[in-house]
Amino acid sequence: MKENIIRWGVLSTAEIAQEQMIPAIQKVNNASVLAIASNSNKEIDVAKKFQIPKTYNTYEALLKDTEIDAVYIPLPNGLHANWSKEAAKHGKHILCEKPAALSEQEAQEVFKVCNEFNVQYMEALMYQFHPQHQRVKDIIASGEIGEMKLIRANFSFLLEQLEGNIRMDRSLGGGSLYDIGCYCIHIIRYITNSEPIKCYSISKIHEHFNVDMSVVGMMELENGLPAYFDCAMDMPSRHMYEVVGTKGTIKVNKAFITQDDGQGEIIVQNHRDKNRQEIINGDSYANGIEHYSNCIINNTIPIHSTEDTIKNMRAIDAFLKTIDSGNIVEVKQNS
Repeated sequence: MKENIIRWGVLSTAEIAQEQMIPAIQKVNNASVLAIASNSNKEIDVAKKFQIPKTYNTYEALLKDTEIDAVYIPLPNGLHANWSKEAAKHGKHILCEKPAALSEQEAQEVFKVCNEFNVQYMEALMYQFHPQHQRVKDIIASGEIGEMKLIRANFSFLLEQLEGNIRMDRSLGGGSLYDIGCYCIHIIRYITNSEPIKCYSISKIHEHFNVDMSVVGMMELENGLPAYFDCAMDMPSRHMYEVVGTKGTIKVNKAFITQDDGQGEIIVQNHRDKNRQEIINGDSYANGIEHYSNCIINNTIPIHSTEDTIKNMRAIDAFLKTIDSGNIVEVKQNS
């Protein structure tokens, strides 16, 4: 660490790294991008584009660079756990794209290595750093919509190119639940402050690629609330959630993708059908990078802790079981 600035390395030239994370790191005052690595020979062009000082043609070489404090990992889902453990063994703090792993057990193994080598870890569910979500919780706490009765969420997009797409590769953690359903599950847990105890799903499995193209998930939460979500890779772009109370509703229409303009929209409707709108601006990626870099600097636990990641992964595991079995699955919240 140099002058309270976290020096980041990026493992891969992935689209999300170029479009969101690298610009976010370069925007904040407590972080900088020192190096980028790729095994596809694209690292030099990307480094020139973003004026990144160092390039490596293997991930291992970047991890051996002693000047790098932390790494961002935007690799395919099935590679997250392995490279997170490798990064930890080299003493690098880790920001890894969602999902952290392909199962709760695999995530637990990652965090065991992180603890052994005394490094921080945060899963990159960056949407949560937009201030609109805390505002939703504040509105609920104010009593404006009465007692919460239901929460629902959705996230979908149309994946047009299937052949060769990592989202269609089951061995790499493909499918809509891993890719975007994790957001829906997380926002339900976050807004309600409650964990699922029963899960059930209806899914559509691609006949050739054997991944879930869509999932409708229903859950009962510990606090007794019902919740449901849908996620899909074969529907138009949608990403919202709604909280239903006894006296009104709250709709968040740009729940998970606000990064293009930073604008969030909250619509509150009371039981007399009177609406009001709140526009809330924020940069979720920059906010998240600044927060996590400060956590590394000050050795504090991130808002999105490894415990939270484990709980989200536990719910994903349960829904994967319902997809395979078609049965209701009970979720044990005992650790």
